[in-house]
Amino acid sequence: MRRPIEAAMPPVLPVSAETFREAMSRIAAAVHVVTTDGVAGLAGATMTAVTSVSDAPPTILVCLNRSGRTSAVLQANGVFCVNTLAAGDEALAGVFAGLGGLDPAERFATATWTTGASGAPILVGVRSALDCRVSQVAEVGSHTVIFGEVVAVAVAERRPALLYLDRAYRTLAPAEG
Repeated sequence: MRRPIEAAMPPVLPVSAETFREAMSRIAAAVHVVTTDGVAGLAGATMTAVTSVSDAPPTILVCLNRSGRTSAVLQANGVFCVNTLAAGDEALAGVFAGLGGLDPAERFATATWTTGASGAPILVGVRSALDCRVSQVAEVGSHTVIFGEVVAVAVAERRPALLYLDRAYRTLAPAEG
């Protein structure tokens, strides 16, 4: 039997950019550094807008703001890697979110990298890495949705994950077993 709702419903607000962003801040998301390298150069950005699309073929999507440099560079390179961060990687997430104003080479110098099958940089010590080739691109509002076919995967040992919730970093320990 369901319990009656005792608390009042919060007010339903019109959808503005501000209320939409506030609502989205209430959704916990894994933190990633998406990287690319190739003919257009080296680039990377911290993001939470990463989603699985299909396992046949293995495909993911990332959403990048069109006004940022990373979107154009990633599309021109045609490859990218989604590096899923672990607890303790908050400083690196900040660097790739633009804190400190470092140029791309300086950002990458703050960590240790290897090169994936696609040519995209893979963070050493990452929880997991999805190395991709761009398969499709769609423009939606202020963002570019980039679909990538996963060509290689790296999975490290389980350790606490880095999440973003309520505009702050949080950690989540892996389940035992």
